[in-house]
Amino acid sequence: MNLKDVIQGINVLDINGELNIDIDNIQYDSRKVTEGTLFICIKGFTSDGHKYIQSAIEKGAKAFLVQEDINIEGYTFVKVEDTRKTMAKVADNFYNHPSKKFEVIGVTGTNGKTSITTFLNEILSSDYKKVGLIGTIKIFDGEKEVESNATTPESIDLQECFNTMVNNGCDYCAMEVSSHSLVLNRVDETEFKIGLFTNLTPDHLDFHKDLDDYRDAKEILFHKTTVANIINIDDNGGKQIYENIKNLKTPAYTYGIDNNADFMAKDIKIDAKGVSYRLITPTYEEDMFVPVPGKFTVYNTLAVIAACYMLNIPKEVVINGLGKTNGVAGRFETVPNDKEISVIVDYAHTPDALENILNTAKEFAKGKIITVFGCGGDRDTTKRPLMGDIAQKLSDTCIVTSDNPRTEDPVVIIDDILNGLDRDNKNYEVIIDRKEAIGHAISMANKNDVILIAGKGHENYQIIGKTKHHFDDKEIANEFLRNK
Repeated sequence: MNLKDVIQGINVLDINGELNIDIDNIQYDSRKVTEGTLFICIKGFTSDGHKYIQSAIEKGAKAFLVQEDINIEGYTFVKVEDTRKTMAKVADNFYNHPSKKFEVIGVTGTNGKTSITTFLNEILSSDYKKVGLIGTIKIFDGEKEVESNATTPESIDLQECFNTMVNNGCDYCAMEVSSHSLVLNRVDETEFKIGLFTNLTPDHLDFHKDLDDYRDAKEILFHKTTVANIINIDDNGGKQIYENIKNLKTPAYTYGIDNNADFMAKDIKIDAKGVSYRLITPTYEEDMFVPVPGKFTVYNTLAVIAACYMLNIPKEVVINGLGKTNGVAGRFETVPNDKEISVIVDYAHTPDALENILNTAKEFAKGKIITVFGCGGDRDTTKRPLMGDIAQKLSDTCIVTSDNPRTEDPVVIIDDILNGLDRDNKNYEVIIDRKEAIGHAISMANKNDVILIAGKGHENYQIIGKTKHHFDDKEIANEFLRNK
């Protein structure tokens, strides 16, 4: 593509060099530069792409998008005010506006994004459609699946992914949209047909200055949609977002349990086998069963049903799809065993998520509830004592352990958690080594007890320092269960 076309529509401050050149690749990572690349120099939190210009030249870069005054003979430099923000427009141009060529459904909120996108993928695929998926666990482009490195990819990677999905014949893309991606312009230029909001609880407050700032970041999604916005009206953050967007050109719809909404669940019953409820929509009512336990499943499936309703998916396809789902890896996932102990692995790493899954366990537990959990290092510290308080109050025994300590001392993280516990209540233990903690929980469990291993879910690694070590909660649990 000609460089003139690649930078079409961006606010250019200055140009040094020839514009009439062919661009075969666009990159912000100098390691991925090839012959004929437009290299975009991003000033990040830890590095500055302008420092890698010479390296990019050596690898064949022809042109550079910069926000500093740079002129090197024989190369083209296009200066803009903000290269990160401009990168999304450049990527959209280079890949010929792929998000306009199929139906992109964006899901944002603190909890539930992975479950909702997975359910959507299952249902839409069952209607003989091809569906792409972008999220915390994986990216599926319609042909192959790769492990995800972030909830929402950087704008160049995202537009390339969209383009591949279109070329692979995808009709839809269900994607998780993080608050980081909204603030850092990763989804700028993406056309979302539908936006979904799940809930808002304290998380990422190491990045956002407060909960209001976090909510405002989430709200950005609902100004980018063209067909419908779907909001959880039972959530306080959702109520505020709904008030802010209800008069936009794109119509807003609500879902919930406790408040009058467009899509509602009544007569809810929850047991170890799943959830059943009476579904009420604007045009029909139906009895639902979903084989995934938990009140959160009711909310997640209401969001999915509302999205499918807006996409005109037949209700029979939706109901059958949800009735046959296997759930999501690492989301209230049971570890099968012959010891008559319920061992559950879940990704819950926020106070709200931990409270939800513990309350779900209490609904069917016939014996004790034993919780193994920790908190991640180099992340929001304010949630640590809150999670400690919740785990202690809703468990018969809680074992505080290490999660992904990263560059923090695990002892310091655990001390933060312990600040939320009642030290006089001796229903907790501290075992720093996570494998040892899981083993101890299983050794002390009896028939009909429930063991909840929270925090890592689908992750099969533990980050200590800056190194990833293989660590899978399910594998560890299976090992101890076999030897029990």
